[in-house]
Amino acid sequence: MAAKKEVGEGKFSLNKVLVYLFLITGSLVSLFPFYYMFVMATRLNREINSVPPPFTPGTHLVENFQKVTSNIDFFGAMWNSFFVSTTITIGTLFLCSLAGYTFAKLEFRGKNVLFVMILVTMMVPPQLGLIPQYYIITSLGWLNDFKALIIPGLINAFGIFWMRQYIKESVPFEMIEAAKIDGCSNFRIYWNIVVPMTLPAFATLGIIVFMHVWNDFLWPLVVLRDPSMHTLQVALRALNDSRQMDYGMIMSGTFWATVPLLIVFLLFNRLFIQSLSEGAVKS
Repeated sequence: MAAKKEVGEGKFSLNKVLVYLFLITGSLVSLFPFYYMFVMATRLNREINSVPPPFTPGTHLVENFQKVTSNIDFFGAMWNSFFVSTTITIGTLFLCSLAGYTFAKLEFRGKNVLFVMILVTMMVPPQLGLIPQYYIITSLGWLNDFKALIIPGLINAFGIFWMRQYIKESVPFEMIEAAKIDGCSNFRIYWNIVVPMTLPAFATLGIIVFMHVWNDFLWPLVVLRDPSMHTLQVALRALNDSRQMDYGMIMSGTFWATVPLLIVFLLFNRLFIQSLSEGAVKS
């Protein structure tokens, strides 16, 4: 019996080692594009175009970034992106969690039909709504205004679906019924019970929304005309307008535009992983 147990433990250890090797390899492959972007951000054009190409960082990171700031208002565009992304993320978390709580725990006529209609909108490519959405924004006089970015992005079907599923599984009906017996309103139940119990779902949705808004290019390009109001992705496009492509400068701007996303993920990765792992266990 002892021998069999040792063999079983050996197999388990071997499987565990193989899994970790696979995960480490996958992580390195995933991180390589970001690493090589950093390498290019520290090199000059002649070094990038050399054969074989360099795979180690150079010494021109500051010089390339100075070229970026001399061509565009990098920090102003970064502030615009941060303001728009943060505002949309906070609004989305509040509105989508409210809608998710409504669909998960409240009963009203037509609830399932309305929820299905919301899910159907996820199948429609966002590019199809570009022209009618632009017409509405123009009619409201919101062109070249942050309202054109913020208000249409405050709620989305995926956010409602995500919060509805998480709240449905994580918040017991018994706790809500007990709160109603104690005289709590629906909003107080949401604020004092649902929100504290679903913080991992908030973190996950917040990361997804923040990254999506931060990286959005097409819609800000359409509605923002004034360069002083450009978000970071739109401002970086100006680096491609020169006749000679300076890849070191372009990669430097792209690299520093990616750093805030890494910081946001590192700040909330524990709740993000907790949310995904809880969902996997419950399913």
